[in-house]
Amino acid sequence: MGLVVCLAVLGLCALLSVTVGAKPIAVADVWAALTDYRGTYDHDVIRTLRVPRTVLGVFVGAALGLAGALMQALTRNPLAEPGILGVNSGAAAAVVVAVFVFGAGGAALVWPAFAGAALAAVAVYALGSRGRSSATPVRLALAGTAVAAVLQGLVYGVIVLNDFVFDRIRFWQVGSLTGRDMEIFWQVAPFLVVGVMLTLSLGPSLNVVALGDELASTLGGRIGQVRVLSAVGVILLCGAATAAAGPIWFVGLVIPHLARLVTGPDQRWLLPYSAVLGAVLLTAADTVGRVVLPRSELEVGIITAFVGAPLFIALVRSRKMAKL
Repeated sequence: MGLVVCLAVLGLCALLSVTVGAKPIAVADVWAALTDYRGTYDHDVIRTLRVPRTVLGVFVGAALGLAGALMQALTRNPLAEPGILGVNSGAAAAVVVAVFVFGAGGAALVWPAFAGAALAAVAVYALGSRGRSSATPVRLALAGTAVAAVLQGLVYGVIVLNDFVFDRIRFWQVGSLTGRDMEIFWQVAPFLVVGVMLTLSLGPSLNVVALGDELASTLGGRIGQVRVLSAVGVILLCGAATAAAGPIWFVGLVIPHLARLVTGPDQRWLLPYSAVLGAVLLTAADTVGRVVLPRSELEVGIITAFVGAPLFIALVRSRKMAKL
């Protein structure tokens, strides 16, 4: 029942996303634009601007929420979020290189961002599992922090020295759905779909892994396989989300804790709740960003930071946060 309520709230947020903006558009006009397109200004705004960013907001938010829940389950760390594998930093570094070397822009940044996110995550996993020891949660976290620091240094170094690169990626780097079209969505959609299906299928296995390595092995859990598949899921979800909308913080960090207040530690329910709540947060934040300033708008990454930071502080002060 709770999941149905969350889906209803998501539907309401999606409706507000296509009707609210610098120019409010009535629901009847929105429906007409979708079913009986006549080429008017309002219809063009709905079809070319608001529908694409709403669709992206739903899927990117769901991907980040799922990836955050997966990361916290994988590392057994309540402070974990998708950036712990260097995904955001890898995507940003690849985008900076693509712009600096090839002058890429727009939809052409999707593939470098995705490739950078995937390579960074693979590098972190390789460093975390170097030697005879397996990739433990602590080693993955340390390797991710080190790789992210190096990549962020590269990003800031190029941006400071090159005004063209800074101008080209400044809105992408802060996290934004503005100006995104359906072409970008269709490019990342296969990775999002596969990532969502893979992650949701890992729920029972993650419940076993949460018992600890020794007990999980005794119960027949394939710890190594689960960790590899979880890493693949994080790469697919975060890589696609970051490639489409840029690095957006706090969604993957806060949403799993909110979902856990409803579902408890059971990953079979925590994962779908995290997906729906992540979509709700991102679409709502994008809508608020359009109206909070009278003649402009704030990027969705800024809104999620304003909302996520105090919410996360409240969660940190709660004793329930540590109960993963």
